[in-house]
Amino acid sequence: VLSKNNILYDQASNRPDLQRRGQHSLKPTKPILTTKTSSHRITSEQKMAADPLETFTQLPLTIDPTSKALSSPLPHLTGPLNTLHTLQRALLALPSQTPPPPLPTNPKRSAQIQKMRDQGNTSLRKSSTNPSEAIQLYTYGIEMALGRPGWEPSQLVREEASLLFANRAQAYMAGGMWAEGAADAECSVECKRAGNGKAWWRRGKCLVEMGRWREAGEWVREGLEVEGEKEGELVALGKEIERHDEEAKRREGR
Repeated sequence: VLSKNNILYDQASNRPDLQRRGQHSLKPTKPILTTKTSSHRITSEQKMAADPLETFTQLPLTIDPTSKALSSPLPHLTGPLNTLHTLQRALLALPSQTPPPPLPTNPKRSAQIQKMRDQGNTSLRKSSTNPSEAIQLYTYGIEMALGRPGWEPSQLVREEASLLFANRAQAYMAGGMWAEGAADAECSVECKRAGNGKAWWRRGKCLVEMGRWREAGEWVREGLEVEGEKEGELVALGKEIERHDEEAKRREGR
């Protein structure tokens, strides 16, 4: 170890001997640089600065107590504030100073939904063996019914969707697509449980055609509890399922 300017240096590397430096009160005049780079760590503050949703920027805004108009010394806020003032003046010019509420229902949408349903029924009657066109028309109607704005009555959406799902289930059944028919009939029942005997029957029939007799029996019994004995097709399907169950038990007894 050599001493140079009162600093201990290692003879082999010609670098300050840091281990023995503590014996002297003097420190190197220049910092020691290393070739290894330190790992970069992102702090929580940096993450918040990178995400605009986590950052709150207070803008210099002032409000006139008389006109209630906002102003700011920042030039880029002039346009948005002018737009806001225009909207404010338009609202103040209204008789009740509040915007009118939206219409409860859109008559044009209601007419289009009914038109899609009527055209689907006509197409299914003309070509029951090839119901692809009817299925497409019912699908258009379903999309329009479910796409109503949120402020429109939900009961209206349920009524329209219930009819359209039941109609499309019938079209699927005409084409021998029992799984699709069962799914649509169940959707129809979910939209409207009571007074929807055809949808109850159609899903039960689809389950029977797929050989799911036990599930069909449970479904038909539930439907009869809701609809009662007034639905002749549903009652007849329930009896058919009972006969099948009795025959299955006799076969098992043999």
